[in-house]
This record gives sequence, C-alpha cells and structure tokens, in this order.
Amino acid sequence: MSYPNLLARAGLSEAETDRRIRSVFDTIFSDPVEGFYRDVDADSGCMIDTGNHDARTEGMSYGMMMCVQMDDQARFDRLWRFSTRYMLQRQGKWEGYFAWSVSPETGAHNAEGPAPDGEEYFAMALILAHRRWGSAGDIDYLGDARTILRHCLHQPELTGGEAMWCPDNHLIKFIPDCEFSDPSYHLPHFYRMFAEEADEGDRAFWLEASRASERYIAGSAHPVTGLSPEYTGYDGAPILLFGKGWPWYSDAYRVMSNIALDSLWFGRRPAYEAIAQNVQRFLATQLPEENYRACLLDGTRTEEPAMHPTAITACCAASVIAGESEQADMWLKRFAVLPLRKGPRRYYDNCLYFFALLMLSGRYSHFGS
Repeated sequence: MSYPNLLARAGLSEAETDRRIRSVFDTIFSDPVEGFYRDVDADSGCMIDTGNHDARTEGMSYGMMMCVQMDDQARFDRLWRFSTRYMLQRQGKWEGYFAWSVSPETGAHNAEGPAPDGEEYFAMALILAHRRWGSAGDIDYLGDARTILRHCLHQPELTGGEAMWCPDNHLIKFIPDCEFSDPSYHLPHFYRMFAEEADEGDRAFWLEASRASERYIAGSAHPVTGLSPEYTGYDGAPILLFGKGWPWYSDAYRVMSNIALDSLWFGRRPAYEAIAQNVQRFLATQLPEENYRACLLDGTRTEEPAMHPTAITACCAASVIAGESEQADMWLKRFAVLPLRKGPRRYYDNCLYFFALLMLSGRYSHFGS
C-alpha cells in the first residue's frame, strides 16, 4: 500500500525525503556521538534512553519498529534477542511480561514490573516482521507476538498476575496492577492488526479494544486546545501523578502521533480531525520551540519548560495526517527544517522525530493490502 508524501508540500522531493530518512536512521543507529543504539553481545544490542541511561521496553520496541520499517532484519533480531534475554520475565506473576527498565551494559533489572506500551509495540513490531520477512527463520516472529498478546489478556489465568487490558471496558492500563490509563498508550490501529493475527479466541476482544480506544482518545482530549492528559481515569478525566501539577507533558505528546498513524493506515475520522486541528492551532501560539511549556489542558502555561520540544513539533506536524488546520502547511515546513535533537535528552525526541518522518513521507507501512 502506498501513502502520500506530505513533505512534498514543504518542498522536499522524493529523493531528498529518502536521503533524510536514511540519514536519521543512520544517526540513531550508527553515529558514535549522537546515536543511541549499542551492540551488547555478539548477537544482541539495545536502544539507550540517553536521558535516564537505561534500556527500556519503550525504546527497544521503538527500535524494532524502526528496523522493520527500514528492512533491517539483522538489527531487529539483535534488539529482540536483548529483549528476550535480559528483559523477559520467566517466573512469578510477571512471567511472560518484560521488565520495563534494565541496565544497557549488564541487563540487570532497574525495575521488575512491565509497562504496557512496551508490550503492545513489541507485539506490533513482531507482527510486521512476520509480514515482511516471514516466521520460518531463527525467530518465530508471529509466534512470539501471539505469546505476548496472550499474556496481555490472560495473565490472571496464566500466572495469577494482572492483565494489561481491563476485561470490562477493553481499555489498556498504565501498569497492570492499577485501574487507570495513559491516553498515549491507546493504539486502535495496532489493535485492528492484533484482531487479524492474535489467537483466534481473542480477536473479538481486540476489535472492541480498538473501538473503545478510539472513543477514549476523543473523550480525553480537550475540546478547544486538543491537548491530551498524561494520565487519566477510565472516564477520561485527568489524573495528576508523581508530583506534577500539570496534565500535559512528555507521554501525552504521542497522542498526536498516534492519531496520525491510525489515520494514515485506516483513514481520517471526524473526532481525530478535530483533535488535530485544535492542537495545531494551539501549539502555533506557543512557538518557537524553546517557548514550549508544560500546560493545563485548557492551554494555561506553567513555568515548567517542556522536556521534549523537538518531539512536540514532530508530533504536531505528524497530526496533519489526521486533520488539517489553517496552520497545516506551516507545521509541515517547520518540521522539514527541524534538526534532530542533540545532547543527553535526544533519545525520546529523536524516536518520535523518526516516526513522524516516516509517517509524513508515506513510508510507514503495515505491509498489508
């Protein structure tokens, strides 16, 4: 399936776009200063969160998604081997889940519990690997994806632990043993794919999860600014945690990117269009990037600088895929000249930058018809 290259509207030719994609990928995976992939064992490697100096399931699964999109099976397999060797839990209530944070040097666990955004990205990357390369080689990509998804829904029966999705409302949890959510974890487009590839008995659940998450994304975003909260109750109301007095910050930026990819793969829908248009209008009033701040959902600014300004612009530009405000072309042009972030906080910003680049160029595929 082919998608439009929206960066052409910002003046980038197809050849220039391809060069940009390759350059960013090579920087992330190969640059000795600005990269954040590292080989660990003879057959494994990891993505390093350069701001926190750990390897986390978020970054590992992001790296796998980058590699499958770029047809880099060797690095994909290295990342998956590290994940299963050092992060996969093999006993207790977390068996079958992945420790969300480990040492990039030794694999020692910094935490034992899982983070569901890692599991859902692992599963999706593995499904796409199966679609791109097949599962008859050294790694059974589809079998591994199905195992993850089975644990996500059936952990109580399998280990006595907690499921990652609430069985009653079909909503993903922030962590398995809590009863609230994170809007940026909601990936309806992934769940549609899970409904095609997961265990047959779970496919109806994944279809309903997709519908439930679409409603949840729409209901939790502010109706004027389009901003989404970091954490929410199952009713979509913001929850303030970890001493933060504001609901819009780091994780929440990903909602803009998520509705973009859902729209790229499965088409625009009115609720997403409204979110995209509103957030483009609001964030246009907050530029330049060094002016971004953590905010209340109504747009009230705090004195807290945004930790990931490059990610905000990248995700907002990607939201043009979901819906276009009168500022849409401005955001495309701004992203077209936006450099990668440098320094210790580059990991998160540049992961979201690369995904935005793939989406806006039309090169982010689900390898389906």
